[in-house]
Amino acid sequence: MSSITGSSLQQVMAQWWQILLGLWTVMPTLAGDKPVNICMNAKYHKREPGPEDKLFLECVPWKDNACCTLATSWEAHLEESLLFNFSMTHCGLLTPVCHKHFVQAICFHECSPNLGPWIQPVVPGRQEERVWGVPLCWEDCEEWWKDCHSSYTCKANWHSGWDWSRGKNRCPAHAPCHPFPHYFPTPTDLCEKIWSNTFKASPERRNSGRCLQKWFEPTQDNPNVEVALHFASSTSAQEFSCTLTAFSLYLLLHS
Repeated sequence: MSSITGSSLQQVMAQWWQILLGLWTVMPTLAGDKPVNICMNAKYHKREPGPEDKLFLECVPWKDNACCTLATSWEAHLEESLLFNFSMTHCGLLTPVCHKHFVQAICFHECSPNLGPWIQPVVPGRQEERVWGVPLCWEDCEEWWKDCHSSYTCKANWHSGWDWSRGKNRCPAHAPCHPFPHYFPTPTDLCEKIWSNTFKASPERRNSGRCLQKWFEPTQDNPNVEVALHFASSTSAQEFSCTLTAFSLYLLLHS
């Protein structure tokens, strides 16, 4: 009786190994299932991306497929935006070229449908979402940093720690205004610290297919589509590979 049971078990295990081998074979085609044309679940984002032919100025590159509306794109251009009840003039006006980078970054965050691989829940178990570690091309971080050298701020992290006692963000006590390089010594510091790691300073360059541009010419195709597909495929392949590896080890230990 035990020999029959053992024989049957061997047959079952052999079938599992055949199935597993097949899964390893097709794994590259199964990867890439993460959404790359999607809007995050956030306050001002549309439910689904789609055409918006009247977006404002720096948000125009996303007119063919956007997660933002005309109203949101207009709000993104204000020094004291109602989007986040946030004033960029907490240490005086930013220089026009510096302010332009912030507008582009907000348009990118609000309008891009290609942030799927980096979307995460704000709080585990809740529906509201944010992006985390979006790899910005090195030139984007470097130019942003250089163009804001002569503008002033009083904090490195603009997400939290403000004095809201008068209804809008003001510099906290003992946080003096200094030129940006005081709080952001490097381009990496600016890209990664200012919005709590929303962005990551990538060492990759534009057109490498391995980093996202926070802005691109409206007359060109969106270069971030290819990048999102690459990262979605890589992430899914890694997750699927880990699952197959774990199951393979299980079969080895029980065969």
